[in-house]
Amino acid sequence: MKKKLAAGLILALSAVTVCPAAAFASTDHYTDSSVVGKENGWDEWSSSWETTADFTKVSLTPGADDTELNFAWYSEKTDSQATPVVHFGTDKDNLEIFEGTSGDVDQDLTGDKAYEYNHVTVTGLEPNTTYYYTVEKNGEQTEAVEYTTKGTDTVKILYVGDPQVGASKGQTQDGAELSAEDGAANTAAKNDGFAWSRTLNTALAENPDLNFVISAGDQVNKTGKPKEEEYASYLSADALTSLPVATTIGNHDSLNADYAYHFNNPNNTENGKTAAGGDYYYSYGEGLFIVLNTNNYNVAEHQKTIEEAVAAYPDATWRVVTIHQDIYGSGLDHSDTDGMILRTQLTPVFDSNDIDVVLQGHDHTYSRSKMLYGDGQTHGKYEFRLNEDGSDYDWNHATNVDTEEQIALAPEDGDTDAQAALDAFKQDNNCYTIEDVDGNTVTDPQGILYMTANSASGSKYYELVPTQQDYIATRSQNWLPSYSVITMTADQFSIDTYQITDDGKAEAIDETFTIEKTK
Repeated sequence: MKKKLAAGLILALSAVTVCPAAAFASTDHYTDSSVVGKENGWDEWSSSWETTADFTKVSLTPGADDTELNFAWYSEKTDSQATPVVHFGTDKDNLEIFEGTSGDVDQDLTGDKAYEYNHVTVTGLEPNTTYYYTVEKNGEQTEAVEYTTKGTDTVKILYVGDPQVGASKGQTQDGAELSAEDGAANTAAKNDGFAWSRTLNTALAENPDLNFVISAGDQVNKTGKPKEEEYASYLSADALTSLPVATTIGNHDSLNADYAYHFNNPNNTENGKTAAGGDYYYSYGEGLFIVLNTNNYNVAEHQKTIEEAVAAYPDATWRVVTIHQDIYGSGLDHSDTDGMILRTQLTPVFDSNDIDVVLQGHDHTYSRSKMLYGDGQTHGKYEFRLNEDGSDYDWNHATNVDTEEQIALAPEDGDTDAQAALDAFKQDNNCYTIEDVDGNTVTDPQGILYMTANSASGSKYYELVPTQQDYIATRSQNWLPSYSVITMTADQFSIDTYQITDDGKAEAIDETFTIEKTK
């Protein structure tokens, strides 16, 4: 199969579970919300779950810059015309009307019930200002919600990985197995949605001045199947009524259009598209943020997005990329197999466009890299291809784009040729240089910082690889949900990372790491 054909099929089918069939399983550890939430609202959440699994929750997304805010929500489809309208302003009794677009939701995803999605952009926001908003659902306004903007000279961002609401399926809670059935019967989604909300509440209690959230992908769990109750649980967190989230398309998000219905991303491009959507970018404060859908392996398209974003915001002090797959991570399931599949191609693209930081997910472990840049050598190019009948991806093999060699990612015992090919693949991915810097504050570095976030909900965890890679500065897996807080100014970019203990305390799991710019 030639590369162009494979790329076309990727666009047609989009990406499915990026997890080789022979990969290691998730651990028995997970966050049991009935335990950690016993004194903090679990009973109330559980008793109201049937009404929580409502498909019409509102999501907030950063706009094209910090003067804009994007909205998305479902309305039940009726005989009347759709009303994609947001009422927004500082005077609760005299709100300005902002109109947007709407469209039909695929009824195969909603139990054959008809819904319309609504996308609206609000403009003209000022920093440090309290606003109110309502949205229209079939012409009826919702109750007003308070929304307060923060300052933009110092921007604080919550960075999280893989809430993956519903991934605790099969775990045991109160003597029963958590279920992934549809609708309110999805007790795994009930468990994980509470844990996700708990993480947001903990982070906000410690950092009430957060501007927005970056999620490195896998908001939900079911891949290629209806999963509206998982999105409903994810969006039911009270914090999200006043906290925008810049989401990334993870492998569990990518196969259906439901992601594109629920999240109204700014500056959407036609690059890197799967069924869930493509690459996008936005500006906030001193930062340019570029979000790539790396479930599509066409790096030339991702390069176009990066160059388009840089051209649109050439004066941004910081250039930050978010991807789901961790090309420099340390988790056992992905970092040495499918996670690094695009490393040889993306590393030089990031270098040539002066990217400062890359935020990643996928591995359900925490790691922080050393400062890395490419080695300037020529390396192979790799991607995943479809299986023989075209129904799925062959996650057991990486394909060398130039030679068409199929590389088994988990060779059978005794297959020395396959093992040699895998060893050569891994060696070829040693395509980086470790910058010689000291301490946890670096000034004007040449290299790029690569972060990998653990699960923000604790719905699923993976082990760390037995031997820490030479490119990793520090890593952690304590079977607890975690989050990072980024503090960004005109001359500093700092990141702090915490885990949430069972009794709800936030504990630092890494020292503050800071990049300084003098140029």
